[in-house]
Amino acid sequence: MDIRYSANQKDVRRYTTEELRDEFLITDLYQPDQVSAVYSHVDRMVVLGIMPVKEALPIDKGINVMSNFGTEYFLERREVGFFNLGGPGVCTVDGTAYKLGPRDCIYITKGSQEVTFQSDNPSEPAKFYGVSAPAHKACETRLLTIAEAAKNPLGSAETSNKRVINQFIHPAVLETCQLLMGLTILEPGSVWNTMPPHTHERRMEVYTYFDIPENGAVFHFMGEPKETRHLVIQNYDAIISPSWSIHSGCGTANYAFIWAMGGENQTFTDMDTMSASDLR
Repeated sequence: MDIRYSANQKDVRRYTTEELRDEFLITDLYQPDQVSAVYSHVDRMVVLGIMPVKEALPIDKGINVMSNFGTEYFLERREVGFFNLGGPGVCTVDGTAYKLGPRDCIYITKGSQEVTFQSDNPSEPAKFYGVSAPAHKACETRLLTIAEAAKNPLGSAETSNKRVINQFIHPAVLETCQLLMGLTILEPGSVWNTMPPHTHERRMEVYTYFDIPENGAVFHFMGEPKETRHLVIQNYDAIISPSWSIHSGCGTANYAFIWAMGGENQTFTDMDTMSASDLR
């Protein structure tokens, strides 16, 4: 498992592009019949990419749970959410099978011991994208389809940011310990997300971008508001956003992204907003 330690914003001001990518960018999450995992010491979040092709994959394949978490099994003291970004697949949790179509989501509670993933069709494998947070209580494992998500339309065509925020793992939809996750879809002709920008002093966030057209890219803006940087994102890349960093993107065309948050609270609107004119 790749381990990323917390970065000081004063040091980040001096990072090269390669150092920024090594610290915050997550690539190559989906490898055939492998579990890719990145452990971030920012709020101890874990980012997972699972692409089963020929076999059913346990959530902890290739992960030394005792060494990394000090527990007997992966979700002994954690909760996790997964979205399916590929073909149809199945997630089985302690013997119960949940079918996930494209853009469906499953929340898996703390205390779930046996979690496996499988694709319906090896020629069109599922791509399970997950984010896990520490948890202190058990809730209810639940499948959430894209149709069941709470819809929050925002933006406009005039400002190139017309989009729909689909809230899946959110207090308005279901109870969790601390994890929040959702899916934002930009309308054709819109390319900006999270602009005007904000930071989360009390929470961190992880983005993963997808539905980026071939030969396209998303320019993800990060850093302190007065010391911004950017990274070029390709399809299925994820990026870690510490509490002190803005997290905004502009694409060569419209795209979609999944956001995941964890920290002190679950208040979606708990953010420190600013004007685009304040950025440097």
